[in-house]
Amino acid sequence: MLDKRTGSRLANLWDDAKAAAMSEAERLVYRSNILGSDKRVTNYGGGNTSSKIVQADPLTGEQVEVLWVKGSGGDSASIKLDGFATLYMEKLRALKGLYRGIEHEDEMVGYLPHCTFNLNPRAASIDTPLHAYVPHAYVDHMHPDAIIAIAASKDSKTLTKEIFGDDIGWLPWKKPGFELGLWLEKFCLENPAAKGVVLESHGLFTWADTPKACYETTITVINQAIDWFERKTEGKPAFGGAVVKSLDQAQRRAVAAKLMPAIRGLISEKSHKVGHFDDSDTVLEFVNSRNLRDLAALGTSCPDHFLRTKIRPLVIEFDPATGDTDTILARLPDDIAAYRAGYQAYYARCKHADSPAMRDPNAVVFLVPGVGMFTFAGDKATARISGEFYVNAINVMRGASSVSTYVGLPEREAFNIEYWLLEEAKLQRMPKPKALAGQIALVTGGAGGIGRATAARLLREGACVVLADIDEAALAKAHDELTAAHGKDFVRPVRIDVTAEQQVADGFADTAVEFGGIDILVSNAGLASSAPVEETTLALWNRNMDILATGYFLVSREAFKLFRVQKIGGNVVFVASKNGLAASPNASAYCTAKAAEIHLARCLALEGAEAQIRVNVVNPDAVLRGSKIWTGEWKEQRAAAYKMSTDDLEEHYRSRSMLKRSVFPEDIAEAVYFFASDMSAKSTGNIVNVDAGNAQSFTR
Repeated sequence: MLDKRTGSRLANLWDDAKAAAMSEAERLVYRSNILGSDKRVTNYGGGNTSSKIVQADPLTGEQVEVLWVKGSGGDSASIKLDGFATLYMEKLRALKGLYRGIEHEDEMVGYLPHCTFNLNPRAASIDTPLHAYVPHAYVDHMHPDAIIAIAASKDSKTLTKEIFGDDIGWLPWKKPGFELGLWLEKFCLENPAAKGVVLESHGLFTWADTPKACYETTITVINQAIDWFERKTEGKPAFGGAVVKSLDQAQRRAVAAKLMPAIRGLISEKSHKVGHFDDSDTVLEFVNSRNLRDLAALGTSCPDHFLRTKIRPLVIEFDPATGDTDTILARLPDDIAAYRAGYQAYYARCKHADSPAMRDPNAVVFLVPGVGMFTFAGDKATARISGEFYVNAINVMRGASSVSTYVGLPEREAFNIEYWLLEEAKLQRMPKPKALAGQIALVTGGAGGIGRATAARLLREGACVVLADIDEAALAKAHDELTAAHGKDFVRPVRIDVTAEQQVADGFADTAVEFGGIDILVSNAGLASSAPVEETTLALWNRNMDILATGYFLVSREAFKLFRVQKIGGNVVFVASKNGLAASPNASAYCTAKAAEIHLARCLALEGAEAQIRVNVVNPDAVLRGSKIWTGEWKEQRAAAYKMSTDDLEEHYRSRSMLKRSVFPEDIAEAVYFFASDMSAKSTGNIVNVDAGNAQSFTR
């Protein structure tokens, strides 16, 4: 990054001993991974690497030259062997004879599969010709902030010459494709001593005749640029200097908790979005600056940046000195409508006869002075990555505007990339979103057996899940397990005592900041107690009521508040109990509290219906395995009530059921998912018993 506060250079991570033990293809993976490990070298999914490797043709056995190049999609930091396309160099060179000129260059992509080596199913990317026609065995194409800052400057060509002399050349903007591949070949042939080239508004190409030399050239060139920028910008205020002061961290999060659900509701009309909040120093320096609005309006430069962030962000006018969020909330609908109208006008100005239909016209990036940046996308990972891309863009704007004039990509060129038919084809190949993609769930009692199983079920369908529990050790364990299975982007832990009003409010505020809002509340926190009524203390009675009735009320109230702000509906699922419908001996406090839950759900279903807020109930019975409430006294008390051993209790419950089957946490999770999904879109105020059959708990 061009952020001087880092005060560091890229380290040379090449390990000769490691590399010596690898095959040529493995060294390509190694080179890619260590380049991608530092976001100052390239952004997520950005750039690509290649090696031209001589190996045996599987059909003839002859030695042939094969281009190994990063395939379509994937990320350099994590790519493996199967992420690379492999193509015969002889056939790639033969494609030049088929090329009909720049008006027809897109058709060349259709020929790439005919060049495939060894039936490799990995699709070759549009950048393949850029690597194929560079007459060197090893090529790196990276998107370093320091280089793009040069490439996006008005004086890009002059600055490239000043910094690198004849070692690194310069080429004007040209979108990736066959023509640019030929340009790179021509440059190399005319400048045999050059080690690379800066592509205007795009990035860096470097090459060498060994993989180590190629890697080290890339690192050296980027460090050279970082060093030059630091010397040139010493003492200069970035972005014209600050004009507002940041709120403190707690205040920033409080503003985010208010604004993000409102924004999310306004932009999720057709498909639910998930949010990401970034209040890093880099972001705050930009959003607090004098030049924020002028630079933001110019849009991003590198194609990778605006494909993720749209051509420009939406700046939300906020004065951190007053902290007036009410005015912002009142103005948000007009601000977002104006952004959409501007995007629609951009599409209308630039579209071609064969352009794909206009995509979502809402902003991806929202900038708030004194607070930070919100990014929204169809899932959390994409929202986070979009934010990272805009941080790259901020670094580029800082560098370019400090030494020259920052230049965004011309509007029509940006449109031609965003609505490129080849890009559209790639989007069409994307897998269909999962059933709960873009939705956010909070599960109370999330560290217990039913809660953890429910969280896992919702995560499998693409939801983001906040695990809420009072047991911090169990919460940490459940979070680690679910994160390992589903990825760190999709799971968050929060400690909530559902009987503590402020903790509940804070937990929902954290959910709004972490993901942007909420769609699904699974109210599952619980306890169990057993005692004859004459031995039931007031404290025991109140504890049941506090957790099972008041707790369910408090979390539902906070969920309803967010649902009302978002105005895109909502979903509440109570995990109650068979005991809410059928009395059990020696459990008056528990059964009464569970009955209160069920009736609360009915009341909330009535209140929420006009806002498309559905409220339903799942009634488990005798879920012993994995359940926290079936450890310790409750299990012993229930066994005593039925005059049997604790070892016999599971068999007792199985035998007494009509279906003679045990009930497990995963069974309850399946019923919760049914109510949380569109499969039950026309159901509210309903109850599903998952008890293997119990006539006493029939609802009618």
